[in-house]
Amino acid sequence: MRIATFNVNGIRAAHRRGFRAWLDRSDLDVVAVQEVRCPVDLVPREAVDGYHLAYDPGTLAGRNGVAIMTREEVLAVRAGFGNREFDTEGRYVEVDLPGLTVASLYLPKGGTPFEDAASEAKFRRKLRFLASFQHHLTRSRRQALNAGREFLVMGDFNIAHTELDLKNWKTNRRSEGFLPEEREWFGRILGQRRLVDVVRRLNPDQPGPYSWWSWRGQSWNTDAGWRIDYHLASPGLAARAVSGGTDRDETYEARISDHAPVIVEYADPTVQQTADGT
Repeated sequence: MRIATFNVNGIRAAHRRGFRAWLDRSDLDVVAVQEVRCPVDLVPREAVDGYHLAYDPGTLAGRNGVAIMTREEVLAVRAGFGNREFDTEGRYVEVDLPGLTVASLYLPKGGTPFEDAASEAKFRRKLRFLASFQHHLTRSRRQALNAGREFLVMGDFNIAHTELDLKNWKTNRRSEGFLPEEREWFGRILGQRRLVDVVRRLNPDQPGPYSWWSWRGQSWNTDAGWRIDYHLASPGLAARAVSGGTDRDETYEARISDHAPVIVEYADPTVQQTADGT
């Protein structure tokens, strides 16, 4: 199975920039999409043709919206994670497939407690999201396991977990997305009995591979990026990861979004492995 996560920064703009051509050449079974940013009836049909679409647009016009595109028809769809403050914002959707529960997440960017009252309020709001979402991850992962399915949550977490996950980490220690509270939370949801950062497991000592670069300045040309888009998988699925990383565009002009897709190839979770892993 080839599975991707992609914050498209607006599906209509991404479609104009070549989303469909990317989709066709990538040969994907599942795509988690974030920041779709449009009502269901305005999603370009050509962009999703050939896929089943599970989409939660939320209620914030022109903002957020998460989706999962699957070649195979899904067994169930669930939007939100049981939090009244956030569930109307189009930030989380999950689906069941044979042998696999897949989720698409767009986590709030947040703010910092160092600037002004507005920024601190965004920081506190993000912490509320993280606390609630952590409980949901535990529930959903265990429910999938009890149903005989692996679990995979993908998307834009708006957190760089370690110093390997952003180029200029020394100058961003007081920036949202790299604050101690955010990084500590990320560490708590990981573990060999919880969730595994698949791309980091495949690339244990490599800086990046980054998945977001600002549109402005020279950050893309100098690869001064952030790794904030993840595949977090249950241990059984993570062990089936064959290869994975960022599908970075060839040139700045060819960019579809300010994010790049993160693609991982997994051995099919519906096929039982032997004791030696084959």
